[in-house]
Amino acid sequence: MHRDAEFVLGLDVGGTSSRALVSDLSGRVLGCGEAAGGNPNSHPADEAVRQIATATLTALRDVDPARVRAGVIGMAGVSKMADPQFRELFEREWARLGLDCGLRAISDSEVAFAAGTPEPTGTVLIAGTGAIAARIEQHRLTRTVGGYGWLLGDEGSAYWLGREAVRATLAALDRGETLHGLTAAVRETLLPDNPDAQRKQLISAVNSAPPIRLAELAPLVTKASDPTATAIIDHAARVLADTAAETRTPDDRTPIVLAGGLVAPANPVGEALRAELTSRGFPEPHTAGPGAAGAAWLAAHDLTPDPAALHARLLPA
Repeated sequence: MHRDAEFVLGLDVGGTSSRALVSDLSGRVLGCGEAAGGNPNSHPADEAVRQIATATLTALRDVDPARVRAGVIGMAGVSKMADPQFRELFEREWARLGLDCGLRAISDSEVAFAAGTPEPTGTVLIAGTGAIAARIEQHRLTRTVGGYGWLLGDEGSAYWLGREAVRATLAALDRGETLHGLTAAVRETLLPDNPDAQRKQLISAVNSAPPIRLAELAPLVTKASDPTATAIIDHAARVLADTAAETRTPDDRTPIVLAGGLVAPANPVGEALRAELTSRGFPEPHTAGPGAAGAAWLAAHDLTPDPAALHARLLPA
């Protein structure tokens, strides 16, 4: 046990996973934990608290919880933390873990920005199942653009890519074209037992499933290399760049941080987006590191004399 040091705790809580990280004030990572999704917006309150606690307990395995001075938890829909039922369950579990430090609840956008840069102000663009851009001022969220969900927007997201792939497939069938490349892959994925399926069967297959299932088709787009897939990827890059641009003035040189699976450097959408941002004269974007590390850095920010050095150690480029 590290008995003489003081620590911070960072939590990055999503719908599919919950991650925790404990570090000392020099940036040395002392423990990490992971559990299933703990976002109370997508899970029952008791299950959400259980998963957050599981990740936290693992991260605290070799740490005296009484020495944790500050904590930050980031999640989408962070206002749910104020729900009385969830709050009561959470505070009870927090005390059971032996933690008595303050815990600041913030948005996943603030955590993602901090995971990409130590600068206090700029733009974060998150593209995964959904898509959203946010303006961060002095490490605080001040404005969001997009993020309306699959029904109203999320242009450039995994859902959007899947939908565009199906639309391209249906358009090819309407033109009487033989499906190949991406469009053939879409038909095979949606109707594997019906290789000759036409528009009616494809429409029925999509409409009989939850709309968000279209996001599962996104890898078909990013793995294909035919002109149809390339056109969709290029379009995604343009609309994502448009979303980011709405958070900035034309002469803004503050950082842009990219977060989410779709905008990773090895992802074709991420590569196309970086090229699009460069062509528009944006600063070279940063790629967000682990969200739990970004949350831990924010927890430690006011406790260390050199936040930039701490960031470099917790989140090396």
